[in-house]
Amino acid sequence: MTTFDKREKDFEKKFKHDQDLQFKVEVRRNKLLGLWAAELLGKAGDEAEAYAKEVVSADFEEPGDADLVRKVLGDFEAAGTEFSEHRLRKKMDELLAVAKEQVMEE
Repeated sequence: MTTFDKREKDFEKKFKHDQDLQFKVEVRRNKLLGLWAAELLGKAGDEAEAYAKEVVSADFEEPGDADLVRKVLGDFEAAGTEFSEHRLRKKMDELLAVAKEQVMEE
């Protein structure tokens, strides 16, 4: 194996590792978002955990966060809870930092 081949393999390993880590962080953020939203919706315990799983699942509908935002804002609207998309996205950014910290500690 040449030095170039070894470097290429190492780069591919690092890229895969970074992608896996980013996926874990995003899933953790979505769960934290679901738990936070559940609290605003008056859910607790098993009901809050089930709602958090719904939120995590909602993010797999399409690439990006639009599906996630649509889910949470739709649930807020259905419950009569006013919340802007801007505030929700800001909360998602805050939770992304928390999720990254939690995943890195594992």
